[in-house]
Amino acid sequence: MTKFLRLGPVGSEIPAVDAGDGVRDLRPLTADIDGAFLESDGLRRARAAASDLPLLEGAADLRVGAPIARPGAVLCIGQNYAAHAAESGNAAPTVPILFFKHPNTVVGAFDDIHVPPRAGKIDWEVELGVVIGTRARYLDSVDVALSHVAGYVVSHDVSERTWQKDESGGQWSKGEIAETFNPIGPFLVPADEVDAQNRRLWSTVNGEARQDSTTADMVFSVAFLVWHLSQYGVLDPGDLINTGTPEGVAMSGRFPYLKVGDVVELGVEGLGVMRQTLVSAPR
Repeated sequence: MTKFLRLGPVGSEIPAVDAGDGVRDLRPLTADIDGAFLESDGLRRARAAASDLPLLEGAADLRVGAPIARPGAVLCIGQNYAAHAAESGNAAPTVPILFFKHPNTVVGAFDDIHVPPRAGKIDWEVELGVVIGTRARYLDSVDVALSHVAGYVVSHDVSERTWQKDESGGQWSKGEIAETFNPIGPFLVPADEVDAQNRRLWSTVNGEARQDSTTADMVFSVAFLVWHLSQYGVLDPGDLINTGTPEGVAMSGRFPYLKVGDVVELGVEGLGVMRQTLVSAPR
């Protein structure tokens, strides 16, 4: 399995690749893992050249940043697992529910989650994240949709439920757009190395199990979502799609909401494990 990473301090991440023989520096090929790199067949070129790239000295000691540079758009699908829709008090949707997150929600896999002032109902949501590789413009069919996917990541779609349900005027985004509310990573795996509809995904809070499901239970598949979204707008390289979360969130009423000091761990089979601590947001 090939792992694409961005390592180093916030704003100065080094693009890297690990094809199984050590973490290699991608800077001879690209300045960053961004839309331009993905659109230029960068993942394939990097895999082909990986053994000739220099080893990245001290890689193990570097911060793990988001594996893609700041996306232009973060598109999120709501209630895409029937059991999660049910625990939210709703039937499974008949068409995908779309909402958005601000690009500055995207942070690294082990970065802290900042709890904003007034936030009282912070909820966790493990998701399969889809990274667009080539522009998807009003696609003709579902059959061609996956050819526009660069790869997959673990995504944590953090939500503030009061803001989402009571203060958003009928839409959800106020509860989704707080800074740091979408850690992703720890690495990006190319699409042709992942069976996206057969991945276990899970989460824990302070070591206690919360979610445990499989992407086979999605209401709408990755291919359908990419095609469907492309009927309404143009998906650009580097855009991130969060494909929905399974049951087991705090909104179900079975678990307490998150608070400062809590630790959330999340994983998707084959895509790694993330860990975040909740801290008070800086002013």
